[in-house]
Amino acid sequence: MRLTSRMLRQLSLVLAMLAPCMAMAEPNMIYLVRHGEKAGVGSDPELTPQGRARAQSIATILHRTGIKAIYSTPTQRTLQTAQPLAQRLGVEVQHYDPRAPRALVEKVKALGGTVLVVGHSNTLPELVKLFGGAPGADILDDEFDRVYQLINGADGKVSTVLLTSVPAAQ
Repeated sequence: MRLTSRMLRQLSLVLAMLAPCMAMAEPNMIYLVRHGEKAGVGSDPELTPQGRARAQSIATILHRTGIKAIYSTPTQRTLQTAQPLAQRLGVEVQHYDPRAPRALVEKVKALGGTVLVVGHSNTLPELVKLFGGAPGADILDDEFDRVYQLINGADGKVSTVLLTSVPAAQ
């Protein structure tokens, strides 16, 4: 009887020690999107009605993915793209500097879990590469529908899945 009790305690201790390792082995996902359609030009334009509809579409697509953190550049168009999902999840949008992509990558990797990053056509491909994914073709100026899903496998390899966001009919 004592031997069984002792073995159970030891087994419990081993399982308790392995639990964090098993949690780390679970794949984390990173979603990266470009801001929605922007109104005109200028240094900090807002989203158009179609861009706001796209932001709602992204929120609908991603709200059940387990996102725990959302990062956006501090521009109006990226913040407005991130906001519908942030409100739905009750998560605060955190700003990052698009000129310091490595700092963002380090921060996200240290966090673990599932994350959304909202950026720009000229910054997303580099971020995808830095996270270990495959960005594919350049993002065109009039292309707003690309959603990258980067899946970190237990083997350390990153799989890139390219999804599409579609704005709601207006």
